[in-house]
Amino acid sequence: MIRVNEILQATAPDPAIVAWAAEADRTILTQDMDFSALIVLTRKATPSLISLRLSSSRIEHVNTVLQRILPELEEEVQEGVVVTVEDHRIRRRRLPLMPP
Repeated sequence: MIRVNEILQATAPDPAIVAWAAEADRTILTQDMDFSALIVLTRKATPSLISLRLSSSRIEHVNTVLQRILPELEEEVQEGVVVTVEDHRIRRRRLPLMPP
């Protein structure tokens, strides 16, 4: 796992993060709701996105959820997907997505 501030400036705009992730063939893991819209607008199959919508952002809770779900998502994120993770469900949408 790489934190954004390890490869880009901490103030890098979201579109720059999406572009870097696509170029580097990385998946974005975030709690920021803006990334879904940005990825839809690219109309591309990459980068994949895992968006966390959990009731708690405590690191222990987030890590527990990630340990449970990441193994089952591995193949899908390689193919291009937007995943929304909530406390009691996981939604998956294949990329590319078309804007409304």
